[in-house]
Amino acid sequence: MFKQLFKIFFLLCVLCVYSSSQAALAAEDESQDSLQNSVTEPIDTKINDLITLPLHLKINLRQRQVTVYQGKNLIKSYPVAVGRRGWETPVGNFRVRDMLVNPTWIHPKTGKAIPGGDAKNPLGNYWIGFWTNGKDWVGFHGTPNPESVGTAASHGCIRMYNQDIEELFKLVNIGTPVTVER
Repeated sequence: MFKQLFKIFFLLCVLCVYSSSQAALAAEDESQDSLQNSVTEPIDTKINDLITLPLHLKINLRQRQVTVYQGKNLIKSYPVAVGRRGWETPVGNFRVRDMLVNPTWIHPKTGKAIPGGDAKNPLGNYWIGFWTNGKDWVGFHGTPNPESVGTAASHGCIRMYNQDIEELFKLVNIGTPVTVER
């Protein structure tokens, strides 16, 4: 019983000290604000200016294009190559799950690996993975074959010009939403 009363008394004391210090700080801030506001112009801010809206990516398979949005605002669009017949790019809502620089490519049929940085590596220098079935992956990557961008040529991945994937890699993070539509 005595311990419980002591705890309550202690919490009340802490609360009183905290609230009196907060009141003193608020009064000090108010007096400084009135001085500062008397010599500056009022600032017109919108709530959207104060909040950084999240990025999301929308892939349109028919248009062979990925568009970057921040909130509802279109930031930039890039041409892409998509999965060819029999290796179609999966449709749906996903999130970026993996991001690599100089990724190793593993052939989906043979399992042969080509290390990152190798001229024969079809992934280029950047990988942004957004879909997996636990074995195979689909994601954005560069290409040593820029003429394939704008076509249906990949094993389901989204091929991009090397300079475009580098730019996109700097914009997105793990967890960025990715929508794939027909």
